[in-house]
Amino acid sequence: MESPPVEIDGLWHSYDASGAEWTLQDINLSLQGGELVGLLGPSGCGKTTLLRLIAGFERPIRGSIRLHGREVASPQRSLAAERRGVGMVFQDYALFPHLNAWANTCFGLRRGQDTGRATWLLELLGLERLKERYPHELSGGQRQRLALARALAPAPSVVLLDEPFSNLDVEVRLRLRSELPSVLSACNASGVLVTHDPEEALAICSRVAVLRDGRLHQCASPKELVESPATPFVGSFVLQRNVLPVWNDAAGGCLRCPLGDLERPGDLQADALPEEATVLVAPEAIALLEDANGEDQVVGREFLGHSWMYRVKSGDRQLRLLRPLSEDYERGQSCRLRLQPGSSVLLHPQRRALLTKAC
Repeated sequence: MESPPVEIDGLWHSYDASGAEWTLQDINLSLQGGELVGLLGPSGCGKTTLLRLIAGFERPIRGSIRLHGREVASPQRSLAAERRGVGMVFQDYALFPHLNAWANTCFGLRRGQDTGRATWLLELLGLERLKERYPHELSGGQRQRLALARALAPAPSVVLLDEPFSNLDVEVRLRLRSELPSVLSACNASGVLVTHDPEEALAICSRVAVLRDGRLHQCASPKELVESPATPFVGSFVLQRNVLPVWNDAAGGCLRCPLGDLERPGDLQADALPEEATVLVAPEAIALLEDANGEDQVVGREFLGHSWMYRVKSGDRQLRLLRPLSEDYERGQSCRLRLQPGSSVLLHPQRRALLTKAC
């Protein structure tokens, strides 16, 4: 049986020599052949550090990293980055300004190595007519394509991408990210993509590893993440769900929360839920009613085109609520919004739209 391209076993890392503050804690993760795995989480959660450990720019404090079954990193030894056969695409492109596109693409090739792959990659990425141009003569999207071509030219089996689309405008970012899986597939390469954008990770990755404060909360397919988030953080950060405490009312057949009663999910037995637990409620699953005597308050809103996303302070928590445009305007006065920041409101959970997974 062929070994996975990347295997991470019990990995710990710290930039603090005393080990008092861990950047990564007990990470166990593998990358299968042909996969694109996303490393998703907020800034400072350890995503880029994990990428640097795989690449060989850092050494672990504990645990090990294997590439195709070969150990390349442990506390005792670390194989040099240039000997790991791993491609790297950086957030800031890291192209050589004094080399044109062709020379940048061929930079990682060994002396005498066939340049046919470089030609093919430039054609694959739509850069064949720009091979004589220098990086400053290319657009941001073209520079990112060139950085990907350079990483893939030596035919690595694993490509590491550190937020490669974050510096691009929206249209270019969406186009490039949609092309990435097919480019990797054409090159028979697996990939690890660092991103802090849940939409990006769910859209293109085979699996998504969600990190927070150096710990791995869940690694699963996008479908599994949506249907079965393992922790409240996964539900809140990845799915933008509202996290609410609930109390099980076995006699009443419902779950009680600060906003009212929720219908118990059909697949959840009355005795299967602890006395106190947490549920995830979608932004569209809470009704928002203007009420001068309401105890909750609108603190902000965002226009999404098809709807408004409201931020509402309710007690000591801030909730996200989604309302269609048709519900937000006074009848016959399409320019006047009913709910403004500072408006007092009442919140009511709508039972049918409750996410059916308790955490």
